[in-house]
Amino acid sequence: MRRSKAISAWSMLAASALVLSACGGGDDADANSGSTVDAASMAEGKAQEGDNFKLADVPEMDPVTVAIDEGYSAYNNNTADANSSYNTYILTSVITGPTVLDGNNKVLVNADVMESVELVSEDPFVVEWKTKPGVKWSDGDEWDCREFYLAWLASSGTTKGFNSASTTGYELMTPECTDDQTFRAEFSEPYLDYMGMFGDVRLMPAHIVEKELGIDDIREVEPKSDDAKKVAEFWSGEWKGFKPEIMPGSGPYKIKSYDSNSDTVVLDKNPNWIGAKGGPKEITVRAIPDTKAMATALQNGEIDVAASTQPDATAADTLKGLSSQGVKYASAAQLTYEHLDLNMKRDVFKDEAARKAFFEVVNREDIVNKLLKPVQADAEPLGSIVFFTGEEGYEDRYGDLMNKGAEAAMKTLEEGGWKKGADGIYEKDGVRFSVSISHNENARRSQTVEIIQSQAQAAGIEIKDDTDPNFLKGRVDKGDYDIALFGWSSAPFKAESKAIYISDGNQNWQGLDDPKIDEAFAKATSATNEDDALKNYIAADEAIAANYATVPLFETPSMWAFRGIDRVYMQSYNGALWNVGEWEAAE
Repeated sequence: MRRSKAISAWSMLAASALVLSACGGGDDADANSGSTVDAASMAEGKAQEGDNFKLADVPEMDPVTVAIDEGYSAYNNNTADANSSYNTYILTSVITGPTVLDGNNKVLVNADVMESVELVSEDPFVVEWKTKPGVKWSDGDEWDCREFYLAWLASSGTTKGFNSASTTGYELMTPECTDDQTFRAEFSEPYLDYMGMFGDVRLMPAHIVEKELGIDDIREVEPKSDDAKKVAEFWSGEWKGFKPEIMPGSGPYKIKSYDSNSDTVVLDKNPNWIGAKGGPKEITVRAIPDTKAMATALQNGEIDVAASTQPDATAADTLKGLSSQGVKYASAAQLTYEHLDLNMKRDVFKDEAARKAFFEVVNREDIVNKLLKPVQADAEPLGSIVFFTGEEGYEDRYGDLMNKGAEAAMKTLEEGGWKKGADGIYEKDGVRFSVSISHNENARRSQTVEIIQSQAQAAGIEIKDDTDPNFLKGRVDKGDYDIALFGWSSAPFKAESKAIYISDGNQNWQGLDDPKIDEAFAKATSATNEDDALKNYIAADEAIAANYATVPLFETPSMWAFRGIDRVYMQSYNGALWNVGEWEAAE
């Protein structure tokens, strides 16, 4: 899953440090990840230069099959009910944008389609996005300023009906298409993270909306107008699944077919792509939720790339053992963290003593030692929600709140008015401390629940395992859970967290409501310098921890393996296909 985007020099530097601290060099296995290949050497695009990215001009290669953990569900990944990393992993080569993140999480201007992204005035704060002429959708229509205007309209919060996952940054804009190639936006207050905007497969085909709704020019559609409401209904509802006539590609690839029964998407070349024409002729993306089965599929030659964000020790050992078959294995840090969200709208967790006791009973070290260290030897529990390890501002804000043992948790409950029932489970005012941890179909998450169940049972807390393959596709965004176990995937922009934790945030599904959090994020995202932004992001992080609302478990490393391709790097946010257009057949 992911959030909206923003950028700063500080966050870029921090992100780079993250990746460099986790990747080893040389052909020997890395001490932390066990990589059998120099992963760091594959983290940059072949033709990227300075702050610009272009796909390298390479020979076309035969079709490939890539496996990921979970399947595709929507062409528009920016609605709150579809918002998933697994859609991003597929769409990154289908829906182009103004920027590209390389394997080091460096933010680059997408020079295949953009002339520039430029801050043209600091007071007022004005940014211009200039597209290259001649960029086209796979159906032949122009890709231009209209796409930016539609994305702003959908993400600005100005019109009811747009089910946008996040409005952060876009709600500050007054937009203008000064010509077909130039989108200009004046911000009502400074927004330091502007470089991350529109870069998250957000630029949907405006010409499709115009055609389907009988609108002459999307740029003439005013917010709150009847036409805007029609656009909102279409934008929010019609771009689910795959309908070829309304879902073209603007990147090097387009979606050729989608089979929801087999969880398989096939991509082929965008005939109108303006950039280099190399890479695989066709890409089949299969969902294989069982990471061990994914490793076996690579071993058996059923797939060419195994790309998992759900590290598994057994699968990792299998993949490492395939070097004699020409398989290269790598693992690297991601800007992704596993966590537990407590639903504060549930009767149990409306009570602070219950939330505090749950925190006290969970032993994250036990979870990390058993489930993560076999894949990443130096893995540790994550101590923050807003920051990743190694970033400026990171501090362990959760260690003192957790792993205090059953006796401490029971004392907290009893001081809060909870009493142990005849069955050994605490209750208060007719409410039993019996809750479910909900998650998608994932072996490691089931094992996480098992560990927490044994920890909580000793404290008179009943934990049930609610495994639902569709949990991330229609339940989590409805707040349909007691405790949600899943991962947030983030681009290297701190403003990402705002929509999740402020009281009226589009992705605040757990009902967190604290004016201190709201104020801290508001000050951070509107700061005019990095020091003030950092200070307020720290304040937000501290306030989230003080609410006993979310348990950060660990940063989730990726693991991937490939055969028959010269080099593959699983980008932290966009997955393995971020530069698929420059893959070549291995020598």
